[in-house]
Amino acid sequence: MEKSSSTTSNTKHLRNKILELAEKNGLTEPYYKTILDYTIANLESNDFAEKYYGYHNIDHLLEVPFCTLLVGGSNKIHNLSHDDLKYLFIAAIFHDFEPDKITDKPNEENVLMNLQIDTKLKELILDTGIDFEIVKVLIYRTAYPWTGQLKQNTEASIQRCFETSEITRNKPEKQEHYMWLGWILSIIDRTASYVLGDFSKAMHVAKMNSHALAWHPEVLVQRSVTYFEEITKNESKMSQLVLECLPIDMQNNFTGTVQKFAELRQKELQIADNFANQKLKFVPIMEFQGIKKTAEFANTLHSIYMELPKPLRFNETNFMDSLNDSKTILTTLRLDNVNGDVVGFAKGGPLENYNLRSEIKDENFDKKNTVFLEPIALRMGYWGLGAGHTLRQIFLMQAHTLNFNFLTSFAFRDVIEKRTKSMEKAEFVFKFDPERWDYYRIEL
Repeated sequence: MEKSSSTTSNTKHLRNKILELAEKNGLTEPYYKTILDYTIANLESNDFAEKYYGYHNIDHLLEVPFCTLLVGGSNKIHNLSHDDLKYLFIAAIFHDFEPDKITDKPNEENVLMNLQIDTKLKELILDTGIDFEIVKVLIYRTAYPWTGQLKQNTEASIQRCFETSEITRNKPEKQEHYMWLGWILSIIDRTASYVLGDFSKAMHVAKMNSHALAWHPEVLVQRSVTYFEEITKNESKMSQLVLECLPIDMQNNFTGTVQKFAELRQKELQIADNFANQKLKFVPIMEFQGIKKTAEFANTLHSIYMELPKPLRFNETNFMDSLNDSKTILTTLRLDNVNGDVVGFAKGGPLENYNLRSEIKDENFDKKNTVFLEPIALRMGYWGLGAGHTLRQIFLMQAHTLNFNFLTSFAFRDVIEKRTKSMEKAEFVFKFDPERWDYYRIEL
């Protein structure tokens, strides 16, 4: 995969904005810049920049300290001292520091272990003159969800930090204050990526999170709505405090995103109700190979294709041309009748037509016996109604009639594991971590 200049420039832009805000807030010592640059370089060298498609990527890691400085520099939180902002800023930079991560969801214990075993970082943190135990408390408090066993275990770890630190030992009022600071950081952590852009960015971020957590597409909107409700209702006091410290346009970004996800959820429920009451039905169509596709048809498919998360868009640069390739297998899903609106499709072709990840060494490549199925594409709102399964089965039938012996594709690890035990007898060809979005094969 080639290096993405847009992603690289975004990292540079965020880094520069952070340093400008740090100076504006009186954090002028050179070690702040050194710490930030060291962290960026470390994560980039471990492929968590443009190559990594997950919510907790390098952009998120930089968005949190950026928003932390905006909140801290607003002067709207009267009991937030300059020292408090120093602690928040350092904790924000490191809150997801996991160059060795094996899953996208952060593990606070692993984050802190990485900080402690990195001798260079330990020296840099000591240079700031702050108490590392307090930084640990703030990072621990970003654990999510802050409920149940996770909360209990994390509170025990936090208490050990309080007992170790001379600042907080036997000082309940100090402990309460730093827990409050940690709560501020937790809200910033969970809202930063949604205040720094419009709904299109918010949906992109939600898809990254969904993909990294191996959610089925049908739950993306529902779980996003629940996520925002937890912030705005269960933690309304703190979320309101944090959001009011941000510029108006950022506040509007967040409230607009919350509203649009709620509207999408209502649309999903309406579609599901119509389907259950037979007010709409799905009609799968085997599109003839080699037949010239109209511009309108191609544009419709392309718009559905672009709703897929980025790693699921294979052959993106020549998608339109591939629709008219005589070797392309295409199945569409229409509403109500054969001429109805297209709401999804399954597409693929000979394995040799695809440049897959370099780690994959498929023994069947160049044998012309394997068809590759690209990820199923459906419009938002139509997942979870059996549409994806229908498209996949029709595609398998087409591939079989064309005398392919094998089919390969990508799917989440747990999905493939289920298929290994089904009649398909799927087998793993290559596993990818931390994505857990793996390459598999079945015999047709």
